[in-house]
Amino acid sequence: QVQLVESGGGLVQAGGSLRVSCAGSGIIVSAHTMGWYRQAPGKQRELVASITSGGSTNYLDSVKGRFTISRDNAKNTVYLQMNSLRPEDTAVYYCTARKIGAPRWDYWGQGTQVTVSS
Repeated sequence: QVQLVESGGGLVQAGGSLRVSCAGSGIIVSAHTMGWYRQAPGKQRELVASITSGGSTNYLDSVKGRFTISRDNAKNTVYLQMNSLRPEDTAVYYCTARKIGAPRWDYWGQGTQVTVSS
């Protein structure tokens, strides 16, 4: 059974930093494309960052230069380091995984709340 468990969310002031983690079980994180989505109240879920099995990364334009996605293969964990946080970054952040070549995201975590106060 595949599980993605997020942690590290919380409340931070604007300009601050947070790191959220996604620990995988029943799945080899390094063999999948891993992603972080977020969903704010009343808004659609959006893909914030992704990292392929080969290490290539992609970012939402609004977070480029502020967020960094990374992976620790030994810990089977993916991270999203978020710096210079803004109130508009407030959302539930979800970890997701996609098999190589698959058209859709196959697995989802339960989400972790990130709140940025102004």
